[in-house]
Amino acid sequence: MPGDVIDHLAGSRVPAVKLRATSRGAVALDRLGPGRTVVYVYPLSGRPGVALPEGWDAIPGARGCTAEACGFRDHHGELAEAGAAAVYGLSAQDTEYQRELVERLHLPFEMLSDERLRLADALGLPTFETGGMRLHRRLTMVIRDGAIEHVFFPVDAPGEHAEEVLTWLRRRTS
Repeated sequence: MPGDVIDHLAGSRVPAVKLRATSRGAVALDRLGPGRTVVYVYPLSGRPGVALPEGWDAIPGARGCTAEACGFRDHHGELAEAGAAAVYGLSAQDTEYQRELVERLHLPFEMLSDERLRLADALGLPTFETGGMRLHRRLTMVIRDGAIEHVFFPVDAPGEHAEEVLTWLRRRTS
């Protein structure tokens, strides 16, 4: 059952793991400060001219990372108005790879690199393997005051997911 793999997350404290950010700094998810932070976790973003792993389109939930990033970009202001103090994208890709994505898509938020899957291992986040790589399965965490308040999983329509998160936030601030 899909929800079973994340049932332990809601209410969990965020571990003291610092992740490299596309700003060339680091973000400690356990020290985000007050309020809600949206962290959408995705497996792998494509890059023009670079082939995706063989069989990528056949992996459930793998396709749609760019559409998801664009959704969070397009709704960024609304997410802030609805109470998101910050939005981050997170994958196992290195920061340089992610920086290209931020620039190409004009993302108004940072991407975080969990290249060694330290956060995934510390929290027991779901992962999968393909093409000799271990990658995150797509999910979104809403972190509030150092704890995971809510988890969206599975994310079946990545291009529409930011709207789903926005609706959830609005229900909590009205």
